[in-house]
Amino acid sequence: MPTRRQILAGLAAAFPAGSAWADQGPDRPGQPLSPWRPGATDIHHISTGRGDCALVVGPDGRTVLIDAGASASPPTSSTPPRPDGSRNPGAWIGRYARRRLRDTGSVRLDYAVATHIHPDHVGDPAVGEPDPRGFVRTGLGAVATEVPIGVVVDRGAPDYDAPAIGTDPSSVNYRRFAAARLRAGEPVERVRIGDPDQFGQARDGFEIRALIANGQVWTGRGRETHDLFAARPASDPLDENPCSIGLRLTHGAFRYFAGGDLVSYTADGAMPWRDVETAAAQACGPVDVAVAPHHGMFDAVGAEAARALRPRIWIVQAWHAAHPGMLQLERMFNTRLYPGPREVFATGLTEASRLTNDRLVRRMAASDGHVIVRVAPGGASFCVVVTSNRDEADRVTAAFGPFRSGG
Repeated sequence: MPTRRQILAGLAAAFPAGSAWADQGPDRPGQPLSPWRPGATDIHHISTGRGDCALVVGPDGRTVLIDAGASASPPTSSTPPRPDGSRNPGAWIGRYARRRLRDTGSVRLDYAVATHIHPDHVGDPAVGEPDPRGFVRTGLGAVATEVPIGVVVDRGAPDYDAPAIGTDPSSVNYRRFAAARLRAGEPVERVRIGDPDQFGQARDGFEIRALIANGQVWTGRGRETHDLFAARPASDPLDENPCSIGLRLTHGAFRYFAGGDLVSYTADGAMPWRDVETAAAQACGPVDVAVAPHHGMFDAVGAEAARALRPRIWIVQAWHAAHPGMLQLERMFNTRLYPGPREVFATGLTEASRLTNDRLVRRMAASDGHVIVRVAPGGASFCVVVTSNRDEADRVTAAFGPFRSGG
């Protein structure tokens, strides 16, 4: 059986830069999503209707899964489960990942990141099945039953002596999943802020770097950080969201930001330390694509964060009636915050959200399905492709671009 390296070399030889396949336009509606190609970066925002998930396939074939939500929110406040409710959302994510891995010649995910320990990012045990190793298979744990994961990265491993680690069922179950991996000799690492090599060696203009976690934000110098929580009074509550991991992906001129559930709301100035989103955005700098933190809810996508990121493309990983907030969506479109054209995509919207935000939803490029960012080899340009989440056929429903990176 050929190795992953041999498969990648064969693909590169068959479809060199400048070939008809490499230079064809965006994927065509009605057709299956075209395969990843060596040298390109694909970022799949996977829409299960039950939480956040993104899968990165880098130019060298390395794969990084960012979150794998499996929320137990009632159907009255959520989008329908996609493709349907017959499997845990993590299982659907794992099956989606396997289809993408076939393009790279690999049979496992290299890395998985839990940005923070909430059910819509790592799974709710109320919607999973018991595993003999002592945890409930849901979210990230359910992904791992479908496809092996090389290294799991989170904000607290291995001892979870980190701020705001909770004792709710999702937190306890996730830590049991992590403990089972460690017992089996499978790595679980604490995130290293500022390290360009934690998610594979930075090379050929490609890197994924953690900018923030647990209130520690990268200063831009080596692995030096600044503690945003130093000014927090002991009486102020602290929860998972402001402790989220925030990431920047770079491929040549292309830049991408994902910030879990980072927030900017300060209780109207009463808790200024809670505005971790702005600090992360300023550490990141301008990007081509930004995922709206905290699903674009009322306490995120602050004006200063939007101004610092100034993305050409916003992606909202939405699935609940509260996603996104009207003001937050308004900011994404606001050319007074930063000039230039932009498109906004959502992975799914409830009918309540569509009605409430109708004026703004009508301006969105797409609002239902998997949203895939496809960065060309070298990173000079990118496209955005939307595929149906109703089944596993990966049928393209819309395509946009190409856009110039760094523009």
